[in-house]
Amino acid sequence: MRVGVPKEIKVHEYRVGLTPPSVAELVSAGHEVIVQTQAGMGIDFDDQAYVNAGARIAGSAAETFAAADMIVKVKEPQQQEIALLESRHLLFTYLHLAADKPQAEGLMQSGATCIAYETVTARDGSLPLLKPMSEVAGRMSVQVGAHYLEKEQGGRGVLLGGVPGVAPAKVAILGGGVAGVNAAQMAVGMRADVTIYDISMSRLAELDMFFSSQIKTAYASKAAIAAAVQSASLVIGAVLVPGAAAPKLVTRDMLKTMKRGSVLVDIAIDQGGCFETSHATTHENPVYEIDGVIHYCVANMPGAVARTSAFALNNATLPFVLKLANRGAEAAMKADPHLANGLNVSGGKIRHQAVAEALDLPFELAS
Repeated sequence: MRVGVPKEIKVHEYRVGLTPPSVAELVSAGHEVIVQTQAGMGIDFDDQAYVNAGARIAGSAAETFAAADMIVKVKEPQQQEIALLESRHLLFTYLHLAADKPQAEGLMQSGATCIAYETVTARDGSLPLLKPMSEVAGRMSVQVGAHYLEKEQGGRGVLLGGVPGVAPAKVAILGGGVAGVNAAQMAVGMRADVTIYDISMSRLAELDMFFSSQIKTAYASKAAIAAAVQSASLVIGAVLVPGAAAPKLVTRDMLKTMKRGSVLVDIAIDQGGCFETSHATTHENPVYEIDGVIHYCVANMPGAVARTSAFALNNATLPFVLKLANRGAEAAMKADPHLANGLNVSGGKIRHQAVAEALDLPFELAS
């Protein structure tokens, strides 16, 4: 199969769909890889590194798409990239369609087969291709939250871990999944006062055992979240409903009860965000303020640590890329129902029920 790797064009996105080691694996399996020039420069891989791995360098995105059967990316295709897709193409990348109806309609119009990293499942029901970026985003959330709590950044002037004689800051983490756990690990490491909120009692029990006395856990009722928001200096939204829009857990009214200079970090912004006042931001302009509360809602958080993120993502995606290249999309999905769960769009139809419901579009199961 001919596999194309375009350069990412989302603002300040430096990750790349395939690293040179991944390219070498595909080439050794008998596939042709076409990489757009300078696609890997953001993570210190020049064109020669890709040539050495066996790739052919294309001069533009248009040339890359035209030469390829399968397109492997990181972020959702932008409108100028959707325009390059044809019905013959297989697109494999993050899509996050539940919060992006124009993208969904563009992909439907293209006729391409579009498999989303974030809805591919594992045998235990987990999301293996979302996990590495959730780990990165979770760890980053505390790092950026601590930064924006600094007075110079408009924050309260609070050190997360406090010092002897001064209590640590309270950190409320909404969601006990992969991102939430990684956020908690970082916050605990910084000696903050950490509470994780979730609606699954079994998950809260697991977290209680895992962290022991290092954190507190609480059931995520509306009243509990309202109290958490009022007392916390840093609130991290780490809620995920696979394929669907994130629930709005923190309302505008709750926001008004927060201390001035507190910080919200919305990891769920790719799925629409879990704070009522959230809207997507970029690494170029990452924060805004509402009612004296700083909002950090960057839609591609892991892009800030692009090299780490690209390698972590490739570790997870490469086995699936190889399956798709070796067998073709239809045969690969028939052989692996967990990969088939990643199918969001094909033949001009929405193929994932949660996506269809979130966008109020017709759902049609693939044959």
